Amino acid sequence: MGNLKKTNQNLLEERNKHIPRGAFYLTPLFVSKTKGALIKDVEGREYIDFGGGIGVVNVGHCADEVVAAIKDQAEKYIHTCFMVMMYEPYVVLARRLNEISPGNFEKKSLFFNSGAEGIENAAKVARSYTKRDAIICFEDAFHGRTLFTLSLTSKVKPYKLGFGPFFPEIYRIPYAYCYRCSFGMTYPSCEIRCADYLKEIFHTHVPAENVAALLVEPVLGEGGFVVPPKEFFPKLKKICEDNGIVFIADEIQTGFARTGKMFAMEHFDVEPDILVTAKSIAAGMPLSGVTGRSQMMDSPQVGGLGSTFGGNPIACRAALAVLDIIKEKNLISRAQKIGEKTFQRFKQMQEKYPIIGDVRGLGAMVAMELVRDRKTKEPAQDKTKLLIKKCYENGLVVLKAGTYNNIIRTLMPLVITDDQLEEGLSILEKAFQEINLKGCN
Repeated sequence: MGNLKKTNQNLLEERNKHIPRGAFYLTPLFVSKTKGALIKDVEGREYIDFGGGIGVVNVGHCADEVVAAIKDQAEKYIHTCFMVMMYEPYVVLARRLNEISPGNFEKKSLFFNSGAEGIENAAKVARSYTKRDAIICFEDAFHGRTLFTLSLTSKVKPYKLGFGPFFPEIYRIPYAYCYRCSFGMTYPSCEIRCADYLKEIFHTHVPAENVAALLVEPVLGEGGFVVPPKEFFPKLKKICEDNGIVFIADEIQTGFARTGKMFAMEHFDVEPDILVTAKSIAAGMPLSGVTGRSQMMDSPQVGGLGSTFGGNPIACRAALAVLDIIKEKNLISRAQKIGEKTFQRFKQMQEKYPIIGDVRGLGAMVAMELVRDRKTKEPAQDKTKLLIKKCYENGLVVLKAGTYNNIIRTLMPLVITDDQLEEGLSILEKAFQEINLKGCN
């Protein structure tokens, strides 16, 4: 690694010298070791992790079972390309995903390297199956950074600025963001106006017979952990069924026990036609999955789907270990308990600090939205940034989110101990106290 002295500052200087500025960093820290819900930096300081590598390590950093699976597989074969010489872990993982994903129908799965690749291939399948072009997605959504998935992503700065023109035949409608309702209405008297709006755009933007798929996150991730009313997805699914539109669920961030179910769509009793997974699927190994109805998945011609590295055997073995850990350690139940504790603490903080305009979440996917004024709901971006800085200075890694960068979100590993969770929440509240947010209303 060279003779460079291993301090955060020196490594940061080297980073800035050799890596372009476009690669954002949240903290000026460099990791040396991780385990469970803890991260140690190169200077030996330990941090509680509420970011989970942005939702990638639901089963914890360096889980023993995952490390053992990686080592075992690496000694057998690392890569052959599944399209050249097939291997069993890919097939076993596909079978297991087909078994556990929502939907009482025959399914098939295939694998890629990232969430963005998964989204792109889900769209390819939908277009091939329907022989239609258009994709409908949502405001405040995030689906990736490739040119196609960036076209689907909503947030302009910093993601889309300067990278256009974007893909045609992509249409966007409001999400069920009740705290900031696009229609100025209130749940439940709104009768889920935002879902019914889908039918209107068939008359004003794109005819239903041109729409291949509706793409949606069960809970907005980067968009701010927005949880829609329970009626939202059933309404959307019915409209899709009535018009021959494929319903694609982006469970890249919500999947694998994060929300207190294996997949978040289970909370809404909706069976997506295609389910896209990534992030926590393989505990940090690059892998994504596309799981869908067999007749849809078989629609593209032979050779129409594939990837040189997709479904790498080491990544597949890691994913199989992840599924075992979730079951054996009952992480679905653990996510529910983590979420209850975190939500309760956030609500208590909301009573103390007027800057907290909204608290919301599903399972262990909990967030607070910071505003300058609870009446106007003006986003408090600067205070959010300062709060995050105070947290990592005191030993907690926590993430922001939201179109206006004013949301604190939690993606702690589900193996976090009760003591670690309590300490992390206390550090977060201490940060509120240190920057004197009581008077921000």
